[in-house]
Amino acid sequence: MKSTVNYDPVRYNADLSNCVHCGLCLPACPTYLETGSEADSPRGRIVMMSKLHSGELDPLSVDLRRHLDKCLGCRACETACPSGVRYSDLLDVARERMNQARPFLQRNARLGLLTSLTDPNKLRNLLKVSKLSGGMPVSVSGVLRGDSGHSPVRLNLPLPTDVAELQSVIKPVGERRARVGMLSGCVMRVLYGDVNSDTAAILAANGCQVLINGTQGCCGALHAHNGFLEQAKAHARKLIDAFSPFDGLDAIVINSAGCGSTMKEYGHLLANDRAYCEKAAAFAALCKDVSEFLDEIGWVAPLKSLPVTAAYHDACHLGHAQKITEAPRRLLRLIPELTLLPLAESDLCCGSAGIYNLTEPDMAERLLSRKVANIIDTGAKVIVASNPGCLAWISGGLALHDVLVLHPASLLRASLTTDPLFSAEP
Repeated sequence: MKSTVNYDPVRYNADLSNCVHCGLCLPACPTYLETGSEADSPRGRIVMMSKLHSGELDPLSVDLRRHLDKCLGCRACETACPSGVRYSDLLDVARERMNQARPFLQRNARLGLLTSLTDPNKLRNLLKVSKLSGGMPVSVSGVLRGDSGHSPVRLNLPLPTDVAELQSVIKPVGERRARVGMLSGCVMRVLYGDVNSDTAAILAANGCQVLINGTQGCCGALHAHNGFLEQAKAHARKLIDAFSPFDGLDAIVINSAGCGSTMKEYGHLLANDRAYCEKAAAFAALCKDVSEFLDEIGWVAPLKSLPVTAAYHDACHLGHAQKITEAPRRLLRLIPELTLLPLAESDLCCGSAGIYNLTEPDMAERLLSRKVANIIDTGAKVIVASNPGCLAWISGGLALHDVLVLHPASLLRASLTTDPLFSAEP
């Protein structure tokens, strides 16, 4: 089996064997909860990946593709696993091999969609074509899913945010406590430019000098999560180079859960790249989610009251991949008069999962309905989530309800007594 990411057949076989098939992952797996099928569970998929590895299953097997494509890659099984199985690594290699074997048109349709979503200029152009206020008219044909019998699926995304690009250096309020780089990203930059501004504002308000390099682009997360590992590595190298002019950073701060989980694993992704392995490991060590970083250095900015009821949804790649669950909640609880309500199944995937809502629309809708029902049950007027995919997908599901969906950085900025991006000297 050929792979572009640290694939060693003996090690891979050992990693597959780490699964003892105990079944503790079953109640954590969203697709198993919905279907009750062993083949749609982590241990069932590991059995199939083992057969793919041994040659018992062909990468073009209909059953293999059906059940591995249905996996969200949410990594909830890793949180539940007592044996420490790195399921995501196993899935990455299997999906890469499946991609290599996919029909040409299907493979290129998936790669083309990822390219459009992760190139800010291409994404803006796609969004601007739409005259509809509720979404983006990109009808994705059955070729994307390898099934011409399916009807086209509409990719529902918010229209581009009309927010000016942030300046390259943002001054801290008061004495400088930290010097950080900030990821502006690709999807986040286009769909939620206001979240980038909010992130920079709360960092500056807490004494951080914020550096933003205009040459940075996609981190490669969407490509990595969909088995296009060579493309993910290319994006990783470019992003490392973009941040290289910034010496002496205390952290590289990220406000997108999916991006953060991938960037923290650059050392693994580029471990076999002689030119980048050391730089990648050093870069990864600096990466911090914004909630993680502010929780670590301690919030010091004065906050005003926000008398609202809110609930927090754990983005999969923040909660399960990065193991960050309490930091954002601790920060939100600092806001005077904000009531943080418990959300049932808060760590269960909402169904967005990158391009999953296009490749597996039926399961994505089922999981969205489940998430929306749990949200409505809380009675909260604000739902907080730390990933652009979650923000867009859950917002669509709540379109008929009086519930606001916000990034934690946006809620925290709203509570600042003084806004550093407007009050600071030019």
